[in-house]
This record gives sequence, C-alpha cells and structure tokens, in this order.
Amino acid sequence: MPAAGPASQPVVSPLTRAAIYLVLSLKPDADASVVRDVAADLAALVRSVGFRDPQSGLCCVLGFGALAWDRLFGGPRPAELHPFKELRADARHAPATPGDLLFHIRAERMDLCFELASRLMDRLADVATSADEVHGFRYFDARDLLGFVDGTENPVDQAAVDAVRIGDEDAAFAGGSYVIVQKYLHDLRAWNALPTETQERIVGRRKLSDIELDDTVKPSYAHNALTTIEENGREMKILRENMPFGRAGEAEFGTYFIGYARSPRTIEQMLENMFIGRPAGNYDRLLDFSRAVTGGLFFVPSADFLDDPPSPGAAG
Repeated sequence: MPAAGPASQPVVSPLTRAAIYLVLSLKPDADASVVRDVAADLAALVRSVGFRDPQSGLCCVLGFGALAWDRLFGGPRPAELHPFKELRADARHAPATPGDLLFHIRAERMDLCFELASRLMDRLADVATSADEVHGFRYFDARDLLGFVDGTENPVDQAAVDAVRIGDEDAAFAGGSYVIVQKYLHDLRAWNALPTETQERIVGRRKLSDIELDDTVKPSYAHNALTTIEENGREMKILRENMPFGRAGEAEFGTYFIGYARSPRTIEQMLENMFIGRPAGNYDRLLDFSRAVTGGLFFVPSADFLDDPPSPGAAG
C-alpha cells in the first residue's frame, strides 16, 4: 500500500449527472481572509447541503489561480503553478481568460449543485465576482454534443489517483493536483453535415461502438492521436471530467473541458499538439468545428491545506 499522506480533495469521484463549473475573479480590494475562511468551511458547506440526499454524491473541488495564490497565501507557490498559456495558430486560438478561484461542483441532482453554488456566492459576494458559470449535464451514455463518448481513456481506481495526485516531486504540496479548464463552443450544424466516417477519422474512434480506430487507418491529426502524450516510453494519463452544456435555442452550447493531472505539462502538451499541431500545421481537426472561448489553470491543494490555509503573514 502507498504511504499515507495529506488527504486530497474529491478530484477522483464518480461521474455524476450534473455539475456546475464556477470561476470567480477576486476584487482588487478583496479581503483575503474571507476567501481563506470559505476554504476552511468548504467541507462543512458541502455536508450541510448534501445531507438532504446523501446518495446524490455532492462534492466540490476548489482550485486557485497563480495570481490569487500570492494574494491569499503568500509564501512558496506550488512548483508548476502559473497562468494559463495562451495558444494561437492561424484561426485557432486557445485564449487565457480571467479567473482566480475555480469551484467544480458535482452531484446526481442539479438542485444540490445550485444550492451549494448559491451559498458560496453569498459568502464571497463582497470579495469576488463571477467570471464564468457553466451548468453541465450528462448526455445519454456520457457522450458529448458531437455524439462521441467522452473520457473513454480515463484512468480508474489507483491509476486515477496516481495520475492526479502530487507526491514527493513537490512534497510541500503533496496531495494536491493541477486542473486546466476550457469552454468550447460547437458548430453542430457544420459538424452534423459531415459523414459519420469523416467524424470518426477526426475523433479517432467509432461513433456508435466507441472502439478506437486502428493505427493503420487513424489519421495523424485525429484528436486521440494528438492528445496521447508519452514520456520515457510511458503514456501520461490525465483525468477528464468534461460535460456538455448549453441551451438549445441559443448559439452557446458545447463541451466544458476540465482536466486534472499531477503536472500541468501533460495537458499543456496536449493543447499545443491540438492547436499548433504535431508537427506544426498537423492540428486537431475538431478545432474546425469547436472554438475555445475560455482558458484557465488552477492549483487544487490538499483537503488538509484547505482546512487550515495559511495567510501571507504566516509565511516563514
């Protein structure tokens, strides 16, 4: 058994039917102690809402952006915490957008997600404003709005923990994780006009069966080819908790990408392969139909850290 360490936040949790992704920006004159108090109370807030239906699996993960970290805690920063790296190539653009706090709220019931989000906003109303709020839902058998199963290659059980949980490589922040979020808007009219076989070549999987295309027929620009990252002969795994979102009568609908990893470098390499190409120009053809409109990188400290977060004045 692996040695015990700091308790992690519920990053590795079962897929739920509903989620709220809440990104907040701190006000210039924000009282940092208010945020630290909310962080310390987060587990109790989740319990107070979730007791109405314990089987709903209500949980919440809290992450902090690089600029917010210094304001809130001071002292050393997690080794790989930095602002989201913007990418641009031809018409493809992965923007970096404002965001200091990320709340990833999940449950089987949207009403519980909404209740928790509302309580958090009430507590933080004087110190933060909403930069983005997305309500996600499960779509059929965990498919995205493009019609393909999302998250097929997610690691499970201990492999999932190993993929997201920081260990001795940054011992001061062991038990934490990094998370990158992006909101993608889809041009479903153009996508649905493609033959199924063309869609499958772009994604790299069969649409109905979810079986991966054989390497002999899979294009080098396929999404799952470009997002497979190897290091020292070993595939580097991340944990995707993506969900569809949107309103049928409006143009803003798509996929909310949220990827957890023990190092942001893995996801950053995936995004570079998608937007710039591997090699340059051999980009992810999904981006001809999906447009990123947000981008943020956050550090998710351990649950132990949240229970007793340091203040800047406490740094040694």
